[in-house]
Amino acid sequence: MNGWRGASPTARLLLVAVLLTGLTTFMFLPLLAIELTAQGIPAGRTGFLVGLLAFSSQAFSLLSGLLVDRLGPRRVMAAGFLLRIAGYVLLGLGGAGRPAPLVAGIVAVGVGGSMLGLSTKTLLVSQEGSDPRTMLALRSTFVNIGVVVGPALGALVYPLGFRYILAACVLSHLVLGIGLVSGRTAAAVPGRTAAKATGPGAGPDAGPGAAPDATAGRPGEVTRWTLLRHWAPLAALGVAYWAIYSQLNVLLPIAANELTGSTAAISVVFTANGLLVVLFQYTLLSRVFRRATARTLLALGFLAFACAYAVLIPLAGWYSLLAFVLPVTLAEMLIGPSLDEQAVNAAALRRTGLALGTMSAAGALGSLLGSSLGGQLLQATRGGSRAWVLLVGCSLAAAAICLLLPKVRTRHA
Repeated sequence: MNGWRGASPTARLLLVAVLLTGLTTFMFLPLLAIELTAQGIPAGRTGFLVGLLAFSSQAFSLLSGLLVDRLGPRRVMAAGFLLRIAGYVLLGLGGAGRPAPLVAGIVAVGVGGSMLGLSTKTLLVSQEGSDPRTMLALRSTFVNIGVVVGPALGALVYPLGFRYILAACVLSHLVLGIGLVSGRTAAAVPGRTAAKATGPGAGPDAGPGAAPDATAGRPGEVTRWTLLRHWAPLAALGVAYWAIYSQLNVLLPIAANELTGSTAAISVVFTANGLLVVLFQYTLLSRVFRRATARTLLALGFLAFACAYAVLIPLAGWYSLLAFVLPVTLAEMLIGPSLDEQAVNAAALRRTGLALGTMSAAGALGSLLGSSLGGQLLQATRGGSRAWVLLVGCSLAAAAICLLLPKVRTRHA
């Protein structure tokens, strides 16, 4: 990867951290419900605890972004590592007879993950010599390596005991935390951010939605119309993306089983999806679509979503399911990083954390709405094609909303 070779030592270390934390997270996460059930915790309470982990991470994202901007990404990263280490230790101490450390551990892991995710992402998009699109594409690639490989590693280690997985999580976070927080790498970025923040639109009064080329009046002045024009459609697209994407976890597993008669069908979809992202994410964004604006990539991504759900309308068994994989993966590769890129480029340079936190909060709302409405849609349509027709319509509507976004160019180095 040219992006990796051209990345600074700081960026490389951050990407290794993304990879290793992703590997250990996805070693741990798919097995959490199995382990809680094996400890004798009822299924209803197990579901609540697993949901609490996701909620703790997503609900804290906006505050994490504010903390990154106020305290600096290095301090927030240190707090994130400490919280995650403490959370994994508490999970090892908790159990059916000791619910307090179990709940505290799950909340600590979730909140710590939110702080780690936003601080590392903020540091990556602020790197000297690299534009945000390249860094976000590399980050997405490394995350998906963890998504693909982590569960397999977890399955290999789990027969030895769940605590071995927790120990791997603690050890990796401890080593990475010491390397990233105590070294000079993480400390170098805030200075660059401050230096860059002297340009138009980055004055002390600039709001989180101020784009360098979208300010009005004198330098540093940002109108409410500018903020609304940037952030209303962008937040709506963040909600729409995660509401549509969440159907891969709600509607698609049931539909895949009905289409093919195989419970393994959904695993085929997710495995192929992860491999395609790992192989093509960076090349797609940094080379094929290098000159395209984030707005264009978002529109293309939602059109790909429409194509993906359209191929499910005929209910043609494996043919529909396999044809679904490519366009839905294309949508994921284009939309996810482009939402963050649009937010970063539309934000004042001192408000990168808040911008990314806002998008994470929009994603949390979208996931909640998508999961809830997806279940209702499943009951209402009873396995027909109407659900896919509705999702095609929602995807096309989101593609139209993309046209409301301003054209904000990538901050090339």
